[in-house]
Amino acid sequence: MSNGALAPVSLGLAAAMAWGAADFTGGMATKRANVYGVVIGGQIVGLVVFLALAYGTGESLPAMGNLALAGLAGICGGFGLILLYRALAGGQMSIAAPVSAVLAAAIAVLVTAFGQGFPDPLVLAGLLLALLAIGMIARGEGGFQPRRLRLEHIRLPILSGVVFGLFFVLLHQASQESLFWPIIATRLASITFLFGFAALTRQQWKPQRALWPMIALCGLLDTTGNGLYVLSGQLGRMDVAAALSSLYPAATVALAWLVLKERIARPQMVGIFSALLAIVLIML
Repeated sequence: MSNGALAPVSLGLAAAMAWGAADFTGGMATKRANVYGVVIGGQIVGLVVFLALAYGTGESLPAMGNLALAGLAGICGGFGLILLYRALAGGQMSIAAPVSAVLAAAIAVLVTAFGQGFPDPLVLAGLLLALLAIGMIARGEGGFQPRRLRLEHIRLPILSGVVFGLFFVLLHQASQESLFWPIIATRLASITFLFGFAALTRQQWKPQRALWPMIALCGLLDTTGNGLYVLSGQLGRMDVAAALSSLYPAATVALAWLVLKERIARPQMVGIFSALLAIVLIML
């Protein structure tokens, strides 16, 4: 495989690792702080860092249309987080996480197929296997047990998956000319949206001072994941970037195993091996 073809795959996997580590760090912080404080605080830190990078590198402002698309992506990302957290809080975690993650990646795959055509058969097989792997890794215990699903169990996960899929598509389209400014625009829009939502619902968001280092790390990892996803899409296809980036639950599971000594469930092991095989197929 050529270096030019390897780069998008490597960047997509790096984005998955960054996002997975961000989820792990954010989850640890959320145990001691309001989730809005963790998300808003982390995004503020990411915004400051990327503003410094944009000015430091002298990156030119992209067209206003691209900034607008990035702003819409940020709103989708913030709204998707609210929907997903509400779904997780509703007691259907084993359903919400995989439905949301797989649907988001699937939307990016379908949009790319309509715009650029389907990839080579081996790559397509890898993408489909990656979607299966995302669901198995995110589902965890009970992944092989059939369940009777009701609409109220999957309504919020489906909605969150759709808006996360739109986030993938919009951020990719907004980042054709530049890297830092589109992500800055997503952060500004997302922070504004989350602040407004927290105010309307009277949510306390300001975290304790002692938690800011962990929240800052979460924000840096999350924003870095966005940048790596953008670079992966710029150098390759959006479907490959989105599918590989969406393997982030594997990094979260691995960190929980290493740091918290949590057990890796059998479906998650199957998902991890499926993900490795998917990566091999995509790289061929």
